[in-house]
Amino acid sequence: MKLSASSSASERRSDHNQGEGFQVSRLKQLLWATAAFAALSAPVQAEMKIVFVNTARVLEQAPQAKAARERLQKEFSPRESNIISLQRSLKGVQERLERDGPTLSDSERAKLEREILTRQRDLKRAQAEFSEDLNLRRNEEFGRLQREAAETVVTLAQENRYDLVLEAGVVFASDSVDVTDAVIARLRDAHSKRQIRSGGN
Repeated sequence: MKLSASSSASERRSDHNQGEGFQVSRLKQLLWATAAFAALSAPVQAEMKIVFVNTARVLEQAPQAKAARERLQKEFSPRESNIISLQRSLKGVQERLERDGPTLSDSERAKLEREILTRQRDLKRAQAEFSEDLNLRRNEEFGRLQREAAETVVTLAQENRYDLVLEAGVVFASDSVDVTDAVIARLRDAHSKRQIRSGGN
C-alpha cells in the first residue's frame, strides 16, 4: 500500500527527531567515556581529583531541609485542618440525605442535594488551591536549599582543588571519593550560625 506524502513526511520528521535524540544521548555517553578515559590514563602528576556528592541525601539530611519541612507544616496545617472539616461536613450532609431522603419532601430533598453540590464545589476548590500553593511554597523552600547546597559544593571543590564533582548517574563511588558528609557538615554549620544570629528562630 502506498503511503500519502504527508504521512511519509511525518515519518521522516519523526525518524529525524529520533535520530537527533539518539545522537545527543550517544554524544553524552562518548563525552563521559572520554572524560573517564582521560582521567584514568593521565599521568600521576596530572591526575584529576574526582569526587562524588549524593545530592538526594544532602537534600534529605541537611538541617535546612528539616527546617523547610517544619515551616511548610506550620504554614499549611491550618488549611489542611479546614479541608478535613469540609470533608466531614460534606459527609454529614450526604449521610443525612441517605438516611432521611425517603421521608423528606421533594423541596427538602432538593435543598439537601443543592447543599451537597455546593459543599463539593467548595471542597474541590479548597483542595486545588491547597495543592497549588503547597507545591509553589515547597518549590521555593527546596529550591533555596538546592542553591545553597550547590554553592557549598562549589566552595568545597575550590578549596580542595577538585577537578570534577559528580552527582548523578554514578553506579558506584567509594568512600574515599564520597564528599556527601562533608557537604552536609558545612550546611549544618551554616544553619547553626544562622540560628545563633537569629536568636534560635
